[in-house]
Amino acid sequence: MPNDMKVFSGNGSRELAQEIVDYRGLSLGSMDVTRFSEGEIRVKINENVRGTDVFIIQSTCPPVNDHLMELLIIIDAMRRASARRITAVIPYFAYARQDRKDQPRVPITAKLVANLIEAAGANRVLAMDLHADQIQGFFDVPVDHLMAMPVFVDFFKRKKLKNVVVASADVGGIKGAWNLAEKMKAPLAIVDKRRMGAVETEVMNVIGDVEGKTIIIPDDMITSGSTIAQAAKALKKRGAGDIYACVTHAIFSGPAAERMKDSGVKEVVVTNTIPLNDNARALTDPPLTVLSVANLFGEAIRRIHEEASISALFH
Repeated sequence: MPNDMKVFSGNGSRELAQEIVDYRGLSLGSMDVTRFSEGEIRVKINENVRGTDVFIIQSTCPPVNDHLMELLIIIDAMRRASARRITAVIPYFAYARQDRKDQPRVPITAKLVANLIEAAGANRVLAMDLHADQIQGFFDVPVDHLMAMPVFVDFFKRKKLKNVVVASADVGGIKGAWNLAEKMKAPLAIVDKRRMGAVETEVMNVIGDVEGKTIIIPDDMITSGSTIAQAAKALKKRGAGDIYACVTHAIFSGPAAERMKDSGVKEVVVTNTIPLNDNARALTDPPLTVLSVANLFGEAIRRIHEEASISALFH
């Protein structure tokens, strides 16, 4: 098997990519990602990739369309430069929330983006905490789906919290919350809510014993902050103690930071799958803690390159 492996990064994940190659004892491949005068993306690979196992690290975080196009163009450049295998490493996979037709005449953008990535020339995809597990099936190339849960479990176990209950912020998050509860050896609670619109929600009920308990609310992403804020307020009304939110993708759009301040959450714990924006960096009450997932990605990349199993990293 050829031993050559090279790792490149677009502009969407530069800091995380540097941490990943540092973990692997490598250097980032040399590549220019710039703009033509009219705004079109220009990519130039500055080293030979013929016959190599190439990993392209790029989160499709805001500005989403720019970073998605960067990823597609980089993949195309690698394919045309005769890379042996191209793995798209996508710590945050955008357009994932539209993963089914829940109304008439709406798109399935998660499938569309999967098609685009394959058409560009990716042979494999490595992602973390996709919004819906079934998105793996939207690809016709292998998909390795990592979870940030081991990083969160380690963090909260080191805190030595007492009387912990893991609470799903909505019915859709029960599976992820159950997995975290099992690892934490904690009971599960569910916040039942009714969605009133694209970003607004209304909490209806809390299922489970939360009075006097330390609550951990897991979710895959925090965008406007409505879901977690509503859940935290409902849990406080039922007598919950300290509340922690742990979220993989810290998008923090619009009023998310303000909602967190008014939610009763003691600490918001996120990962570095995407760079923090100004909204997230301004959050001091509650404090924002950022955990690195670089080692998880670095180990996954090593195992993919060596054709070894990475199933142990899924849990």
